[in-house]
Amino acid sequence: MSNTHLLIRMRRRRASLGIRSMVRETRVLAADLIYPLFVTKNAPGREAIASLPGIARLGTEDAVREAARAYELGIPAVLLFGIPRTKDPKGVQASFAEGAVQSSVRAIKKELPSLVVITDVCLCSYTDHGHCGLLSHTSDYVRNDATLPILGRIARSHADAGADIVAPSGMLDGMVLAIRHALDDAGHARTSIMSYSVKFASAFYGPFRDAADGAPKRGDRKTYQMDPTNGSEAEREAALDAAEGADFLMVKPALPYLDVIRRVKQACPGLPLAAYNVSGEYAMVKAAAAAGVWEEKAAVQEILTGIRRAGADLIITYHAPDVAQWLKDSGG
Repeated sequence: MSNTHLLIRMRRRRASLGIRSMVRETRVLAADLIYPLFVTKNAPGREAIASLPGIARLGTEDAVREAARAYELGIPAVLLFGIPRTKDPKGVQASFAEGAVQSSVRAIKKELPSLVVITDVCLCSYTDHGHCGLLSHTSDYVRNDATLPILGRIARSHADAGADIVAPSGMLDGMVLAIRHALDDAGHARTSIMSYSVKFASAFYGPFRDAADGAPKRGDRKTYQMDPTNGSEAEREAALDAAEGADFLMVKPALPYLDVIRRVKQACPGLPLAAYNVSGEYAMVKAAAAAGVWEEKAAVQEILTGIRRAGADLIITYHAPDVAQWLKDSGG
């Protein structure tokens, strides 16, 4: 290494924080974040979730208040997950006009018309067996094609209520195309689709399943969620959803799959890519911080920066309000 190059490196290392900030390559802004909310009509108020510290199941009024808090902090979007009053084999409440998601969408859009409202489109929280579609009568396999019209009805009910984006999360073949047709046929051509294009059969979903009461009662979801060992398949899945009409793509979870985020972004550069910093990742940070293993703010900022650096345009994270508040406090 020449003396000139050595001096340049030394100057960079000794640079002030102001200079380091000026040349920072990757930034996480409040505008990059999406805040997930669990909404229910089972009870008013807030119901704490033990495995997700700081996160609660919200009645409609509290969902509006929590959405307003996010909006005031500069977070542009919320993602709603519904928890029904009762469950059944077909998840019929998922498409009820007065369901938890539909009621919350209407209430939030009435008070916060500029906030982007995204809705989860899936059956896992609504079925008594906990799977993302109708089950075969003779096995634990999901009946893929028979489920698609149901997903279309759910998406339409969300769009009717005012959802800006619907987000099918079941990883079923053809779900994006079926939903696109259902929305267009109902006059919702402007409603966008954020597809869970690359969703791995992950160990990091445990706290979410507690929160949404959506764990499979028998079998597992490995027949329709992706094998964690696969990377090329992720590119193919994302490309198929893009061809079917997805407006946004997603990789879930985020931290164990930063390489997949990069690969999907390179394979489908024309579409915005979201990464879901999932419940297990959030709970892991909270538990370590509570144990004094690390300082929570620094750990969260480093994790989200890594997700953005890998190629994610948007990050779905339960940390969103804290991050937005930290940015506001620092003038960022």
